[in-house]
Formats: sequence, C-alpha cells, structure tokens
Amino acid sequence: MTTSFSELILEKFRLQKIIAVVVIDDTDDAVPLARALSDGGISAIELTLRTPSAFDSLHRILQHCPEMLVGVGTVISTSQVAKAVEIGAAFAVAPGLNPDVVRAAKEAHLPFAPGIVTPTDIEAAYSLGCKLLKFFPAEPSGGITYLNAIAGPYAHLGLEYIPLGGLDENNFTRYLALKNVPAVGGSWIAPRDLIQKKAWTTITANAQRAIQQV
Repeated sequence: MTTSFSELILEKFRLQKIIAVVVIDDTDDAVPLARALSDGGISAIELTLRTPSAFDSLHRILQHCPEMLVGVGTVISTSQVAKAVEIGAAFAVAPGLNPDVVRAAKEAHLPFAPGIVTPTDIEAAYSLGCKLLKFFPAEPSGGITYLNAIAGPYAHLGLEYIPLGGLDENNFTRYLALKNVPAVGGSWIAPRDLIQKKAWTTITANAQRAIQQV
C-alpha cells in the first residue's frame, strides 16, 4: 500500500509544469472549463472539494475529457478519499497533514500529497510514506528562500514539492527553477470569478500565457 505517485503521473507533472487549481460552483461549468484549459495547453487539474458540486464536476470532466489528468484538492476527510477513489480521481492533495486521511489514501492506493509548511510537517509526511508534498501557503510562508531552508536537511530523501498559495504569472517560474519542484499549482489561471462568469476565452488565454512562460 502506498501514497506514492506513479512515474507516469510524475512525468506528466514534470512535462506540464502547471497544475490548474480550480473551484467549480456550477457543475455545468466543469466540461467547458476543462476544455478551455486544454485549449490553452494545460492538461492537469486539481479540482478543489470546496463546493457541493465538486464531485459531480469531477465525474463530468473524467467522462467527457479523458485526456485531462484530474485530481482533487482540499481533501480533509477519509470520506472524501473514498468518494474520490470511487469516481476515479488520479490523485489527491490537502492543505495540511491529517494522518488519518493519509492512511486512508494509502489503503485505497490513491496518490496523495499532504500540505507541509514546517520541518515537522515534512518528517511526519515522510514517516507516512509521502514523498511528493504540497508546500502551502508558499508565498505567505516565505517563498523560495523558506522552502530551500526547510527542504535542505531532507534533500537526501528525494522529496519533491508542489508550491501553491500566492503564486502568479510574475513569480511561478522562479519556483520551477528549483530541482525539487516538478510542478506548481496555479489558481491564477482559472480563478473562481472567471469560472462563474464563464470567461472561457480569458481562461484559455491565461493558460497559453503560462505555458509560454514555461
């Protein structure tokens, strides 16, 4: 049993570099959003479980956009793990580190990245079998300087980090320059208000611009 990400998923992250982090309020927006991101060159999504429509949206994207690599975020309960596995999420991430949730993901063979922001978090995550970690909130916590400081003592363990929180088109490429960052989480590409406005053309343009920067 493992929470590890397969080499196939990790390779997709490394090639893609950007995982679009989205909040969907209306299930009918799920497929148009996924297609807008795909048209812009982004094929990896973290669909956050912050709205009642999240799981239905996940199901629709998986059904209609099989080319997309879709995982779930804000996974903070074991029941969410079970539901994500039932629907077919490719991976899951959390803002923090809940040992019960990590163990549930491990038992379900769901690749899982818990959130970390301290050396204690890193050690706890590693002890639970996690080697890909979500650095959150990245910028408010001290950004690249802080990440380098806390990651340094554990560099020999081969841990990798996906930063999220405060990243935007002006700073995300600096994180991608780090050897232990295979990808970043990008909530600026398809922010909640643009999704609510169904601004698919703008979201596609945001995605294209981000890919060009990479």
